[in-house]
Amino acid sequence: MNAATAQLVTLTSGDQDDVDYTAVGAAVNQISSNVGDFSRDVKMLATLQEEDNSGQRLLDAARGLIGAFSDLLRIAEPGTTEPRQNLLAAAGRIGEASQEVITELGETVDDLDRIYQETLLALAKAVANATASLVLKAKSVASTSEEPVHQDRVISSATQCALATSQLVACTKVVAPTIGHPACQEQLIEAAKLVAKSVEVIVESSQTGCRDDYLLQDLGSAATAVTKALNDLLLHVKKAAHQTHASEQHEDAVDTIINVTDRLFSSVGDAHEMVKQAKQLALATSTLVSAIRSQAEEHTDSEAQRRLLAAAKQLADATAKLVEAAKGCASSPNDSNQQQMLRTAAEELRSATNTAASNALKRRLMTRLESAATQAAASATQLINASNQAYKTNCNPSSNQQMSTAATGLDQQIPTLVQALRAYQRHPDSATAQLALINACQDFIQPASRLIASSNAAAPTVSDQSAALNLHNAVKNMSNAIAELRSAASRAQEASTSLEIDSALDQLRDLDQDLTDIKQAAVTDSLTRLPGETAELCSSQLGTTSKTVGSSMAQLLTAAAQGNEDYVGIAARDTVNALKVLVSSVRGVAATTDDKRVQQAIIDNARDVISQSIYLLEEAKYAMNDPGNPDNQQRLSQVAKSVSNALNNCVSSLPGQRDIDNAIRLIAQISQSLANPRFPQTDRSYQEVQNDMSNATANLNQAASDIVTSSRVTTQHLSESSTRYSQHYEDFVHTGLTLAGISKDAETQNQIVGGLKSVSMVSSKLLLASKSVSADPNAPNSRNLLAQAARAVTESINHLFSICTQSAPGQKECDNALRQIQMMASMLDNPNEPVNDLSYFDSLQAVMEKSKDLGDAMTGISNHAKKGDIDEFCNSVRNFANSVCGLTEASVQSAYLVGISDPASEPGRPGVVDQTQFSRANQAIQMACQNLTNPASSQQQVLSAATVVAKHTSSLCNSCRLASSKTANPVAKRHFVQSAKDVANSTANLVKAIKALDSDFTEENRQKCAEAAKPLINAVDELTTFASSPEFASKPAKISAQARLAQEPITQSGKAMIEGACNMLQVAKQLAANPKDPSTYQLYSHHSKSVSESIKRLVANIKDSAPGQQECDNAIEHLNLIIRDLDQASLAAVSQNLKPRDEKSLKAYQEQMINSAREILDRIDLIRQAAKEEPQNLGHLISTVSSYFEPLARSAIGSASRTVNSKQQMNILDLTKTVTESALQFTYACKEGGGNPKASHTHGPIDNAADDMKDVLQDLLQTMEEAASQAGVVNSMIDTITKSIARTDERQIDRMTIIENLSFVDHQTNMVRLAKQIARTAQDMISKSTTNVGQLGVLANQLTRDYAALANASIGAASATSNIEIGNRIRTTVQDLGKSCIELIQDAGNLQGNPTDQYTLEDLNDHAKSVQEKVSYVLAALQAGARGTQACINAASTVSGIIGDLDTTIMFASAGTLNDEGSDSFADQRENILKTAKALVEDTKTLVAGAASNQEQLAVAAQCAVKTITRLADVVKLGAASIGSDQPEAQVLLINAVKDVASALSELICATKNASGKSVSDPTMLTLKDSAKVMVTNVTSLLKTVKTVEDEAVRGTRALESTIEAIGQEIKAFDSSDDVVKKASAEDLIRYAKPITTATAKAVAAGNSCRQEDVISTANMGRKAIFDLLSVVKGAAATAETSEIRLRALNAGRTAAMTYKELLEHVHQVVLRPSPEGKQYLAVISRKVANAVTELVQSAEAIKDALEIEWSNFVSGTDWIDPDDPTVIAENELLTAASSIEAAAKKLALLKPRQQTKRADENLDFEEQILEAAKSIAAATAALVKSASAAQRELVAQGKVGSTFTQHSVDDDGQWSQGLISAARMVAAATHSLCEAANAMVQGHASEERLIASAKEVAGSTAHLLMACKVKADPGSKAMMRLQSAGNAVKRATEALVRAAQQTKEHNDDESSLTVNKRMVEGIAEEIQAQEEILRKEVELTNARKRLMRIRQDRYKDKPQDDNSPSSSFS
Repeated sequence: MNAATAQLVTLTSGDQDDVDYTAVGAAVNQISSNVGDFSRDVKMLATLQEEDNSGQRLLDAARGLIGAFSDLLRIAEPGTTEPRQNLLAAAGRIGEASQEVITELGETVDDLDRIYQETLLALAKAVANATASLVLKAKSVASTSEEPVHQDRVISSATQCALATSQLVACTKVVAPTIGHPACQEQLIEAAKLVAKSVEVIVESSQTGCRDDYLLQDLGSAATAVTKALNDLLLHVKKAAHQTHASEQHEDAVDTIINVTDRLFSSVGDAHEMVKQAKQLALATSTLVSAIRSQAEEHTDSEAQRRLLAAAKQLADATAKLVEAAKGCASSPNDSNQQQMLRTAAEELRSATNTAASNALKRRLMTRLESAATQAAASATQLINASNQAYKTNCNPSSNQQMSTAATGLDQQIPTLVQALRAYQRHPDSATAQLALINACQDFIQPASRLIASSNAAAPTVSDQSAALNLHNAVKNMSNAIAELRSAASRAQEASTSLEIDSALDQLRDLDQDLTDIKQAAVTDSLTRLPGETAELCSSQLGTTSKTVGSSMAQLLTAAAQGNEDYVGIAARDTVNALKVLVSSVRGVAATTDDKRVQQAIIDNARDVISQSIYLLEEAKYAMNDPGNPDNQQRLSQVAKSVSNALNNCVSSLPGQRDIDNAIRLIAQISQSLANPRFPQTDRSYQEVQNDMSNATANLNQAASDIVTSSRVTTQHLSESSTRYSQHYEDFVHTGLTLAGISKDAETQNQIVGGLKSVSMVSSKLLLASKSVSADPNAPNSRNLLAQAARAVTESINHLFSICTQSAPGQKECDNALRQIQMMASMLDNPNEPVNDLSYFDSLQAVMEKSKDLGDAMTGISNHAKKGDIDEFCNSVRNFANSVCGLTEASVQSAYLVGISDPASEPGRPGVVDQTQFSRANQAIQMACQNLTNPASSQQQVLSAATVVAKHTSSLCNSCRLASSKTANPVAKRHFVQSAKDVANSTANLVKAIKALDSDFTEENRQKCAEAAKPLINAVDELTTFASSPEFASKPAKISAQARLAQEPITQSGKAMIEGACNMLQVAKQLAANPKDPSTYQLYSHHSKSVSESIKRLVANIKDSAPGQQECDNAIEHLNLIIRDLDQASLAAVSQNLKPRDEKSLKAYQEQMINSAREILDRIDLIRQAAKEEPQNLGHLISTVSSYFEPLARSAIGSASRTVNSKQQMNILDLTKTVTESALQFTYACKEGGGNPKASHTHGPIDNAADDMKDVLQDLLQTMEEAASQAGVVNSMIDTITKSIARTDERQIDRMTIIENLSFVDHQTNMVRLAKQIARTAQDMISKSTTNVGQLGVLANQLTRDYAALANASIGAASATSNIEIGNRIRTTVQDLGKSCIELIQDAGNLQGNPTDQYTLEDLNDHAKSVQEKVSYVLAALQAGARGTQACINAASTVSGIIGDLDTTIMFASAGTLNDEGSDSFADQRENILKTAKALVEDTKTLVAGAASNQEQLAVAAQCAVKTITRLADVVKLGAASIGSDQPEAQVLLINAVKDVASALSELICATKNASGKSVSDPTMLTLKDSAKVMVTNVTSLLKTVKTVEDEAVRGTRALESTIEAIGQEIKAFDSSDDVVKKASAEDLIRYAKPITTATAKAVAAGNSCRQEDVISTANMGRKAIFDLLSVVKGAAATAETSEIRLRALNAGRTAAMTYKELLEHVHQVVLRPSPEGKQYLAVISRKVANAVTELVQSAEAIKDALEIEWSNFVSGTDWIDPDDPTVIAENELLTAASSIEAAAKKLALLKPRQQTKRADENLDFEEQILEAAKSIAAATAALVKSASAAQRELVAQGKVGSTFTQHSVDDDGQWSQGLISAARMVAAATHSLCEAANAMVQGHASEERLIASAKEVAGSTAHLLMACKVKADPGSKAMMRLQSAGNAVKRATEALVRAAQQTKEHNDDESSLTVNKRMVEGIAEEIQAQEEILRKEVELTNARKRLMRIRQDRYKDKPQDDNSPSSSFS
């Protein structure tokens, strides 16, 4: 609130018209949004105060602060008459009141350091005093000025300076109490900058108005004093960010050691940099040693003295070790062992420093983390408040929901962070407190990043501008805070390694003590429930947490087994955090129950969990100390089972669980009695007992159904239902045994008892599922498993009922079917979770298929009843029941998918795994395995079960593979892979056993099958437990009330179907009993019809409710409206009627456009995926994206309305319209696809539309980002980098953002390239900051794009590396680089806004250097990951530079300027060249071998090869120079030879890099072999060239051979890759085709002459021509519209190169063996080359003219024209010029002369004359061009100019039209220039000379236009007369304007006076200066005339000269 107050003061400082009211509103919004929370917190704190008066004092202080805010807002209200001083005074009172509140709170943190605050206020007063002195000096200057205008300017600037200083003092008072917050520091710095700016204005105005040097000197001194005071203030403010304790010693040395060791660790891999850092480290430690010794000498205490000297000795010894290690590293820079030794020495030195300086290092890191955590918590509070304010006016429900959810998630994390902060502040040296703070910070980052992302997504659609700006500012502050927190937490984590398990053990012991206290409180009845605690909530939380503990321990076991200490610590931390929640839940359960037994049981079981967990962590710690011990895994597994049992006992102690356990025990006891059944005696009849059995069956079935229903209510209802079920079960079994006892048939008795056992088994499963739901109601798939268990009970009951009852035929089957269907009915009551894995369209297909089966069953029931075929009747009834159940399940799944796809529902968030799918697969596999081992299973059932197992295990293995690629956790990656292997192996063993069972169906084989199933079940159980971790969990969708309404048509149809089906079965029972009754058939037909109708409605409703269709329709309508609005805006812009929109500034509009476009772009791929295979997500995404188009279009129109340039206006609107139209097409394609994966014919159009939309969006973004960056808008860039940083930190990898199937080397190569680009951009920003500030925005844009790409590549690199430490280093270094990039971009934006700000300039330089430093860390991390491949990348870069240097040398040699600078001859150099070339061959062999060796050897080989090629290039250049510049062709030949070698080496290095670590059979190895062969060939060629270059008789032949070989290699390289390296156009292709023609002629001439000079010249020329051509062919072909044209261009380029190579080969033959036939054949081949070049040129033309259409003259009265016809172009250009001139005239008409005070009135007359004259010219030129257009039409009508033309022909009409077009363009351009000159002159920004020149240009261009029209016109025609008249009007208007301007000029010249200095020396000096100026002006005049002449000559120098061409008359 204090920062917002300071901002309010600053923003309201200027003129009322210049105030940014949106920003003011945002500041007020920030104050008001925080006042409520502030008041609530103060009340709570006051209540908690222990002292009597302290609470009241706090409330009084808070009331004073609120009152001060109220006064401030009242005074600042717009339209108020309160003086400015009152506002400043009110702000000052806020600062005082804030201090009182903080004092009452008792805060003693660094922010409130009294000394610091007093110094701050004193420095502000010093600024005020210095400013007061300056103001007095300024008044003295003003009093000496004779000009009133100058006096007013000086006085006004002095007043402004005084006001700015008052604001600074007021801001200082406001923010002083909270100066530690970055926002407060920022506001104070801004206020100081305003003072600095006002000082500059004073100095500037004084210098222009005062001639007294003494006064000016005094003024300068005063200004310098103000600047010094400001500098002192700013330096003090900057200290607030890094405040230090006065008690700490050796601060500087300790800081240096921290920073330098960090740099050294980051530089591992770069030996040179490591040694450099080691030197700095040694220097810093020696300073620290000296300081400690000095401190020891001053001590009087001998013990302290001895301790200090021992610490100094230890530090000195560590320093000596460091120096030795640095020497070793310097001597062997490529030895990784030496680098590791240096790193170890640095770590030891850091540890010694920590000890010597009393843990200062670690304390500094923790202090930094504490500060970062404090800022993050404060920023999070502000962001939550801002998001809550924005929530009210956000028109996008989806983004609103996401923002609200993210805000809630972050809000829940703040208390944990604050508690950890407080604990650390109380015990700063406690390792537990330190780790707790580190962990809390790391847990805070993810939810904070999520809220940042969702706030950015919501910002474009927030309608309240103040709320939107406040949200944006809060996001910016939060992003900075999170960046600092992430860096600080990472550093602190590195310093606290290996303490996690110890800390976890300490916390577990504390938890055990807490449980002891809880038990004691329960015994004494002093355990009270906390606010909000309920038995239901605590029980649910306990059950959920028990699973979290289980999954955390599974990760702990996995990490320990892998020996990963880092992740063991993380898993231990997660386990402890989960156990904390468990203990809290246990306390809640104990507090909310009155049952003492429950209290004691649950507390004791919880203590057992804690004690077993302690044992587990101790075992894990032991295992990490001895990782090679094979017994570790077994011991850990045993302890983990003990923990699992303890957890189960704890959960079983819950009240509801106990009831269910009792029910399970009862069923188990009854089941045991069935082993030896005793049949009760009864005297009742069989029929009576059978009736009882029927009732018991109905009751048990209903009880099972009640369990499913009550699971949706509360756990209490569920336990009651379970108890009732056990009672009904007991009655059911008793009745069944009674019935069995009545039956005397032993076989029947066995069947009944077997049926009872089956019911017993499924009843146990039902109650176990009920127990699971009671323990964790929200567990994935838990309720589905419960429903499946209930259906299994029904099936078992039906089976038993069929055995033990005797009834009329068909009755039992109908009753069983009824029970089966009724059990399904409850599923339709609340379809809020998936029941299977079917997609929406699969569900629809299932409904269609089942409805067909149902129809067949319905017909079968009727037909078979008529025929009396009872067996078939019963089959039809069973099929009927199965079909209805299948229809119901598919309907429930469809209703669920419809519900979650509704835009009002909250969409789910996918996780690493689908835990529901894992749970379903686990259940299915277990059921199938039970069927396998069930003795009652038939052979067919066994095979069916085997199919189920194979299906689900395959699904699990695929899910594991995907999960491994998604997670960023390396331990989880390996575990998922290993689990998939275990499941696959177990499945393979089980399949073998099943095959054996199938071939020999015996009990022995069945037992083997059961044994083989156990490992599979265990593997699947372990995998499911591991996957149940919250880290991998997806967030389920939440179905809203509105979505439930959308479900009703489906659920109601389903219920109607079930009701009709039940009625049908009741009638079917009657049909079976009485098949001849017509009335029964009629009733059956009636119910059958109702079922058919309900199924039809069901199918229709499912189709109509297709997810996403309605949203697509709404989006299409919405987009059409937006296109209409954009069209209207475009029309208004064309007619110059687009009124400027004042709601926002141009920057704000641009920013909103960029943000909206970026949000749309981010979602295109998600929509693409949803439209193809995820219909449930389509509606959400389409609605979200559609909502962004309204702010996009609105801000586009607003941006265009505030853009002066009409061309830019139209460009913005056109691009936005194109984006909207492409979105419309994309939406149509998505609607057609609908998310149906089977509709593959729609997938192609979806992909094409998506790609098109991405292309046009990127065009729009690039245009807007360039425009915004030039204006200094950098917020969108910062947002982009922030998102990229957050993406690198996500635990789940977004597979869409990275390129899959790339190796680490590929990612490394890409990252190196991007990192170097970033470093170059940072360097460019330093240079442009002083020379061209306007370019900073463009560079910042480039930096942003490169960093985003680098961040994405780093995700892939970290994922691809096998070394976890390297992956973490890459991630952290890239994050640190991102933070520095943000700071640099912020500086660039600030500097663009204020180019003279020296403070910002210094910051930019510092941050740019920081970026370059962080880039070096990224490169070092990559190098450490793969040293050899990094060396290859560096080597390839170096060789590329060598090739470029050789190209430059070839240019010098070709020009004949490569002279010999030494005395050595070529013979002297030859030996050096040969020796070096042979060394290069050896290095090449080593390099190739390095691909199969380790990284160190590869690095050495690459570096050696680079050194050798560098030396070879140098000696060859010396050799070429020694040949002499009189033989340039020989020089070029020699240099080309070594260039070929360098190119081959570059290819070889890249091939080696790609092949490194690959198998021999890998394709990259074949590429490596080919590259090696080329390398050897080129070295051999070089050697031959060296030997023959001096021999004039053969060197031409040698040059030819070398060129033929080089061209062949270039063609091969051309064919081997499709990558476009160089961008090119069709014009480039044509231009590079011409040299081939020249080279061909040269080759033919050389072949005929056979002279070596000609041959060598031909070889050099041909080589360059072909190389240049092939380098642009691919680039030009890539611009082709169609693939056919592209292939044509590529083939033409290849053919041209190959035919020219053939020509050179023939020339070679002719030179060696001259013959007449051979020379004649040269002409044949040259024609082939000519044909190839012609084809090449034609393909280039085809690229330019993709569509060639022949137009007819006039068809059926319609004027069909050819758009390429010059006459048509002329007419269009004329009309365009006319409309352009009219627009300029309208613009000119709106201009008014500037209002100036105290100026002569006559001047206004001249300005009026100028404007009127300019308007006349504009009107006259518009009429002129229209007349020219009419004249041109008349010529066409008369036939003097053809209305059609033949393409590629240049005739007189075309030349005439070109001249007319040129003249029309000149008229339009000249008129625009005239209007701008008139406007600038009237506004005082231009001279009269410019206006006169512009008017003369109009007159000249008008003459050209008249001449162009007269060439073919009829002099007597009306059109020509009107044209001549219009031309005369232009001439008169320009003459009038020139006269007016000249009069103005003369008037001004007359008024200007010259003050002549009377002193002798000064007078002579003035005269010399005047003469000098005359001479300079004369030179400038001469140069200007020459320039004008050149412009006129160049304009038409390329035009064909013709007597009839008007263009010739213009030159």
